[in-house]
Amino acid sequence: MDKKTSIQNITLIGLGVNILLSAIKFLIGFFGNSQAVVADALHSFSDTSSDIVILFGVKYWTAPPDDSHPYGHQKIESFITLIIGIILIFVACAIGYQGVISLLKRDQHHLNWVVVIGPILSIIIKEFLFKITYKVGIKINSASVKANAWHHRTDAVSSIPVLLAVGASLIDPRLGFLDHIGAIIVSAFIIKVGFKIFFTNINDLLDTGISKEKIQDLKNVITTMKNVKGVHKLRTRKLANYIYIDLHLEVDGQLSVTQGHTISEQVKLSLIQNNPKIIDVMVHLEPEKI
Repeated sequence: MDKKTSIQNITLIGLGVNILLSAIKFLIGFFGNSQAVVADALHSFSDTSSDIVILFGVKYWTAPPDDSHPYGHQKIESFITLIIGIILIFVACAIGYQGVISLLKRDQHHLNWVVVIGPILSIIIKEFLFKITYKVGIKINSASVKANAWHHRTDAVSSIPVLLAVGASLIDPRLGFLDHIGAIIVSAFIIKVGFKIFFTNINDLLDTGISKEKIQDLKNVITTMKNVKGVHKLRTRKLANYIYIDLHLEVDGQLSVTQGHTISEQVKLSLIQNNPKIIDVMVHLEPEKI
């Protein structure tokens, strides 16, 4: 199964689950008079937005390189993932705003015990969906699929304070305000994840390189290879969830062009084999500095 098919299959599963779960939680929250559960339902429904965005974009970022895009189309995946982050943030702000308004108005309703079913279902189902989606994201090295998996995880985690809030409100009606606080806590969880996804992918779109520590690790690997005399001007840039590298490699100046080329190919192959995220290495040969 190719990468495109894997992304489409796991995303379609998530889309179906999200639609069904959000509908169930909304009905439970609406008829059970729980604003927190309704907010949790909206959180689940926001997941369908990211599913649709991924299904729309996957055919573009998995397309092979062409004359106009010789480095491929992977940045489309970063852009798509960025949109997922923005969706999360806007949904969270709406949920948090409504929770604060209701809390200030002291708008409390008598809750029905049926409302506990919503968050319990969400915790179990969305945690399972997180695990299978993230496993696929790791396997195919897809930033958007992993971001969507975390979208599922936030739904599961944010359902915990909802469960606690509605549970406390049911035990003691005087604690009904906790239902609104639960909605606000849900929004805080979503905002945190949304901003993390947003800024991570902004950096990818800006060709941010890997950390200094990882660059030093690469240099250590290169300098221990046979016939390599030194390495400098090692630069990296991220392209979605992948890495491009270019470097200046020092070898014995008395070697033939063929011998130097063989050494550079060995360095390139070694780096790519040791890190599946590295998809290309540009090597500039130089004579060893005496």
